[in-house]
Amino acid sequence: MFHYTVETTKTPEQAIDALTENLKEDKFGVLWHLDMKEKLNEKGVELDRPYHILEVCNPVEAKRVLSENALVGYFLPCKLAVYEENGTTKIGMPKPSALIGLVENDTLMSIARDIEERLTACVDKSI
Repeated sequence: MFHYTVETTKTPEQAIDALTENLKEDKFGVLWHLDMKEKLNEKGVELDRPYHILEVCNPVEAKRVLSENALVGYFLPCKLAVYEENGTTKIGMPKPSALIGLVENDTLMSIARDIEERLTACVDKSI
């Protein structure tokens, strides 16, 4: 499976607040927060649910992977989604190991698995 997704009883806003704090504790910063529903509404398109995309980065890890192979920049920054589906808030992300697997590099795969474990832990602590 290319993604990791969990459900929470929190509202999307509460989940985003918790996620942001947990990411900060592991030295990941939120570079950008896109409120997709709001952005689409600005363009005259209605989305029937809250949907947020957070782009996150740990600068030390970004340097490590870019130093190993510049193509990895195509996958950066890491994305996390917080959205509502059928009245339930979900937090999810594409697995870094699934993306890095496309590059076919053992060193990068090791780094990706570490980052994946850390991001997964941040998500789990946010539910």
